[in-house]
Amino acid sequence: MMEQAIFVVVKNDEEQYSIWQAEREVPAGWHVQPCRGPKEECLNYIEQNWTDMRPASLKRAMTN
Repeated sequence: MMEQAIFVVVKNDEEQYSIWQAEREVPAGWHVQPCRGPKEECLNYIEQNWTDMRPASLKRAMTN
């Protein structure tokens, strides 16, 4: 029987989100967010929290 893969949600300094397999080391520049579970659960978390797709640097430039 195959176990369902567990993922974590990660976010980078540009405030972009992704999912990463929980057993793998998170790449440099990405930070684990408070969501861990099946792929669908992590994707739902991203959908609810990543409401502005613009990179953080672009958002900062647009406010100056």
